[in-house]
Amino acid sequence: MTDDIVIRVEGRAGRITLNRPKALNALTWDMCGRIEAALDDWAGDDSVAMLVIDAAGDKAFCAGGDIAEMYATGTAGDFDYGRRFWADEYRMNAKLFNFPKPVATFLQGFTMGGGVGVGCHASHRIVCDTSKIAMPECGIGLVPDVGGSLILARAPGRLGEYLGVTASRMGPGDAIHAGFADYLVPLDKWDALKAELGETADWEAVDRAAAPAPDAPLAARRAEIDRLFVGDALRDILNALRHAGTDFAGETLEAMGRNSPLSMACAVDLIRRVRALDTIEAALELEYRFTSRSMEKGDFLEGIRAAIIDKDRQPRWQHETMEGPANREVSAMLLPLGADGLKL
Repeated sequence: MTDDIVIRVEGRAGRITLNRPKALNALTWDMCGRIEAALDDWAGDDSVAMLVIDAAGDKAFCAGGDIAEMYATGTAGDFDYGRRFWADEYRMNAKLFNFPKPVATFLQGFTMGGGVGVGCHASHRIVCDTSKIAMPECGIGLVPDVGGSLILARAPGRLGEYLGVTASRMGPGDAIHAGFADYLVPLDKWDALKAELGETADWEAVDRAAAPAPDAPLAARRAEIDRLFVGDALRDILNALRHAGTDFAGETLEAMGRNSPLSMACAVDLIRRVRALDTIEAALELEYRFTSRSMEKGDFLEGIRAAIIDKDRQPRWQHETMEGPANREVSAMLLPLGADGLKL
């Protein structure tokens, strides 16, 4: 039996390797706990000068969280399992975001959802030609979480709202442009770069290895996205898209039509709130308000059923139209949780 995650010190670097390539390195609860423990151990260890986080296989850094167990427990009426998983995962995300030493992450293939929480809060986020980064949570009845709402809120203009509600996948150029990555380093240079970082902990080696950032198709769409997504609520955005009459607006509506209306409405509100607060702690606390309610009151269990249990890709969302969610429903999903709120 192979270990799902390999944690060790090599030279001057703490090394974390996600090691579930057949599962696209999907993040388990145990993996979250072990990452957090390593962060706690290394934060004050002077022999560890930086962190290097990578993943086995060529298809994915991490394609998300391992959500099958959440479905099993949630459908049995146990909503506390998911809440405890998310609370522990979000605490790890915050520690990674605030880690006091340089952190380099190597993001090949798919980096989505929970993978963004491990890979995209680092100081040196490295992509290659195969990288595909996305926040696809609205497609399974969640909202962008694991601190991803903060990255979306900080993206240029209204790209955050667009990426959050469409679940669009970003190539390396778009990922750098939107603030999910920093450097393009050709894949054939990765092993040598990791070895150099372990030996020297010289984070400037990443700069020396980097190639010029590739074109970002989203940059060319920026003005149109800003115009279409300027509204304060999902309904405003839908109205703008339907009156635009452009191919891009039509493609955007089609992408949104696959996702949970409640999740999209809450995602727009969430990103706006996080933009005003602009801290990882506020982002995670707001995200947890939604996710902790998502099984009982949201579309999460139905989203998992359609995506990974029955795999029919035909979710029956509680709202039949994208305009369905009322303002009061959005507010109810994002109300403070009081004593049950996230404790970081």
